[in-house]
Amino acid sequence: MRRFALTAALLLAGCASAPAEVATAPAPPLSAPAPVEAAKPPVALQYLYGSPEAAVAVRATNARIADYGVGRIKQRPKDSVVLTAGATMDAPAFEPCGNKPFAAVFDADETLIWNLGPMRHFAEKGTGFDLKVWDQWEKTGAGKAAAMPGSVEMVTKLRAAGITVIANTNRSAANARGSEDTLRAAGLGEFKHGETLFLMGDDAGGSSKDGRRATIASKYCVIILGGDQLGDFSQQFNVKDLPAAQRMALATSTAATALWDKGWFLFPNPVYGPWEKLGWGDAFPSDKQWEPK
Repeated sequence: MRRFALTAALLLAGCASAPAEVATAPAPPLSAPAPVEAAKPPVALQYLYGSPEAAVAVRATNARIADYGVGRIKQRPKDSVVLTAGATMDAPAFEPCGNKPFAAVFDADETLIWNLGPMRHFAEKGTGFDLKVWDQWEKTGAGKAAAMPGSVEMVTKLRAAGITVIANTNRSAANARGSEDTLRAAGLGEFKHGETLFLMGDDAGGSSKDGRRATIASKYCVIILGGDQLGDFSQQFNVKDLPAAQRMALATSTAATALWDKGWFLFPNPVYGPWEKLGWGDAFPSDKQWEPK
């Protein structure tokens, strides 16, 4: 998670007093203003972080992941679920497993944890994502993030089965200690930078996680990838200026469909993502437009 956009409408009210020469009657005493109900969080935040619907969906996904991992290691997979360098969804190829130990690789933000602290801050202030604020969050947010429903149980079950749990996130490598502390404080156990925690800045790939995934897959047989964005599975979904229709086609292709819930697990996140750029025509096909008579 590196971007976040929220908008807030500000209602301004003013009053004008009569000129002094015509204000012959004394003004009535000011009464205490009626209490104003606090504004609600944006709908997307209400849904993801506060609704039982989201909690049930996330917990169900975590339960599927745990069951899948425990079942998958009963047979030695030939290949990892990490795409090899240069592989595409049209011609998928995967890193070989050999005799490497098993691993499950997850994004951190909105995948293992919910970032309740900064999300509320941005929403209440009515501001967009602020990199300086987020940098402070990475350093000092321990205890203000919550494990997503079922994630502690899922991670515990995978580790008990002998599967190494690894976080591959676009948090900054400069703030590794803070991210380790945040994951630990959320009840998810120990993650160590460079071993079970991989961060932006660990290689020259920037926000692309492909290089870090390749590094992990060189040491492990990765049987699970989990995330809340398509970039948590392959950077090809996030190619700059990729048309919305083409991105949809890639994500729903035959090759991708064979992986969803069978090694690749996607968590719901209606709060932020590349889909924020969608226009009316992208989300609503013109042939489905309807108007009441």
